Amino acid sequence: MAVPKNVKKYLDTKMAKYDELSHKTVYTAYDAAQTLRRELREIAKSLLIATDKAYIIAVVPAHMRLDLGKLKKALQSKKISIPDEKVMVKVFKVKAGAMTAFGGLHKVEVWVDRSLLKTKEVILSAGNFTDSVRMKAKDFIELEQAKLASFTKSGGYKLQTKAVTAKKKVKKLTTRKKGVKKIGQPKVKKSPAVKRKKR
Repeated sequence: MAVPKNVKKYLDTKMAKYDELSHKTVYTAYDAAQTLRRELREIAKSLLIATDKAYIIAVVPAHMRLDLGKLKKALQSKKISIPDEKVMVKVFKVKAGAMTAFGGLHKVEVWVDRSLLKTKEVILSAGNFTDSVRMKAKDFIELEQAKLASFTKSGGYKLQTKAVTAKKKVKKLTTRKKGVKKIGQPKVKKSPAVKRKKR
């Protein structure tokens, strides 16, 4: 698979600096972290939120949980909720569970939890289950003109480090003589913006 055309066009039009990551099918941030062999804090979860005024996208690091009370206060809304996934399909024309963090693409405001700034680079959903986008956290916030606030609480999530280490050992044993290709290794493509900069 590849990054969906509409997402790629949006990022390239905005001259965003990003890497494309192709990987096996993942449905959760936890699975993405294991597949890409990254810490949960490097994976950004994008959550569609319905407020009493409009929809927004809340972006939080995967090791944290969204605190609706804190977000409600930050938004100064009377009522907020996480809408049914059918809204993604009907209103935003995206697959259920495949909402990107790129609010400009979806014509909605983006709110980012301040804890995301503790990570230099973040990995974001590209709008499908087999591709992600990696970019600097600051670049993402600037790209989306996102509003910053603190609206998370400890998630208590931890990756099974032993399982990840064991996978690394197995992958070393399953390399080919020609081309040395590791099974399950994500393919990385540089964005056109990055390529132009290097020339």
